[in-house]
Amino acid sequence: MKDRLLFSPFTIKDVTLKNRIVMSPMCMYSAANKKGFLEDFHFTHYISRAVGQVGLIILEATAVTPEGRISELDLGIWEDDHIIKLAELVQQIKSYGAKTGIQLAHAGRKSNVSGDIFAPSSIPFDQNSRTPKELTKEQIKETVEKFQLGAKRAKDAGFDIIEIHAAHGYLINEFLSPLSNKRNDEYGGSLENRYRFLKEVIQAVRKVWEGPLFVRVSASDYVEGGSTINDYVQIAKWLKEDGVDLIDVSSGGLVPANIDVYPGYQVPFSEKIRQEANIKTGAVGLITSPLQAEEILKNNRADLIFVARELLRNPYWPYHAANELNAKIESPTQYERGWRI
Repeated sequence: MKDRLLFSPFTIKDVTLKNRIVMSPMCMYSAANKKGFLEDFHFTHYISRAVGQVGLIILEATAVTPEGRISELDLGIWEDDHIIKLAELVQQIKSYGAKTGIQLAHAGRKSNVSGDIFAPSSIPFDQNSRTPKELTKEQIKETVEKFQLGAKRAKDAGFDIIEIHAAHGYLINEFLSPLSNKRNDEYGGSLENRYRFLKEVIQAVRKVWEGPLFVRVSASDYVEGGSTINDYVQIAKWLKEDGVDLIDVSSGGLVPANIDVYPGYQVPFSEKIRQEANIKTGAVGLITSPLQAEEILKNNRADLIFVARELLRNPYWPYHAANELNAKIESPTQYERGWRI
């Protein structure tokens, strides 16, 4: 049996994943309580993927402030009471051998909750969107502190990995792009200034979090005058200097854009950042085939494979992948007979 990288362990800091398959964070819009608390659905949803032998499960975008939710049905981590159920879920996921991560997020101008919404500049997402209020410097400082408190709560809940959401047109991504950041102070203008908010968030998180730290980025805005992959190579170098361990490389979402979507369309972004910034990366974007995933790893285009929609269709995709790649995979005792001939 040939070695398959997809099913090889991967160690980052003191955390070892049993394989390279990551459940990509995907919003479920299922916190029916509208207060950010986990529901029964979330336990079924995430634990089934742990039974399915996913190596790392990253919870959906989890808001660090109530106004930072994408919708009123998003998960939250803005108060200590959220910790109890998060800790219970973490414990159950880990009981099946998966590692756990959480994506800390703030929706910025793409928030659909009632009340005021905030962004680096007072520019709406599109003509049908509300106009956000421009964050003051004091509000920027407060938001950085909210990310820090979210990280502290994630630590208390027992998560193995934290991912900061700096992609898809949400608050941090809005600071990074010249299309949404028109500030005239130290948080706007040059690329280095636009990076400042993310840098401060990372520094604040690092004061309370010693474990692996990921950042999800949108490596292209796909429109003229927006951020490009070359910008993100430089940002990736800064991220590495600031203590980030891996970059989860996505793209788009900042402004409406026509994107040519096809299997693996975002992988070249991961590859370029990995090679030119010398930092570990995760590849995401219509990765559905086990052979496709193995090719990405074998050709050093990424270190981890973030699987999204395919894990919605098939919670047990790792078993399918192991069968196709002729790889050995462990399974809970209750499922062993499924592999017997």
